[in-house]
Amino acid sequence: MGEVVLMSDARIAAIPVLDSGEPLRDVRRDQAIAVDARKRDDRGAFAYLREDLLNRLLSAQKLLPEGIRLLFVEGYRPPSLQRFYFERYADELRAGHPDWSAEQVRTAASRYVSPPEIAPHSAGAAVDLTLVSRDGQELDMGTRVNASPEESEGACYTAAENVSPAARANRQLLADALGGAGLVNYPTEWWHWSYGDRYWAFVTGAEHALYGPVDLH
Repeated sequence: MGEVVLMSDARIAAIPVLDSGEPLRDVRRDQAIAVDARKRDDRGAFAYLREDLLNRLLSAQKLLPEGIRLLFVEGYRPPSLQRFYFERYADELRAGHPDWSAEQVRTAASRYVSPPEIAPHSAGAAVDLTLVSRDGQELDMGTRVNASPEESEGACYTAAENVSPAARANRQLLADALGGAGLVNYPTEWWHWSYGDRYWAFVTGAEHALYGPVDLH
């Protein structure tokens, strides 16, 4: 694997945000994309994305082979929930590595949960998703969605070599469709793709991000 730039990298935080003001839209609205309930919350916030990102997902789905569909797992994540996830994982890392500095903990935590101030999910700019067959069965991707580096022995990394050829091929299918629609992947999580956020701007060379943290009204 080449260099993996983490969300905690100072180059990501340095990218300016000029928010387009684009609204959040409910992915479930037209039932065009299959939505999984594992991250469902009382407000249904998990199912929202910025409008252009949703349109790009619809385009990506058309690029998939016949009989294979996207399965949406999580989109928007309120900033308070993002902070909770980050601190919970950081606490686990501190417990397991009491000799680590605060910066080491933050860097390691950002492999799996983005620092709250950067988080693409809180901008409605990121989506966690996988692939399913026509009958709704999830394809083999090598790990479950949201597997941590510790749990998966690093197999959660998109380019990980410790996955089967079938899983690698399925990851490539996902990448071809989503990349073809203009999304970028976070390389420590094969299931995490984004558009318009700071990480997207870094990968694509855009001068600024299109979306910053937003509240769901």
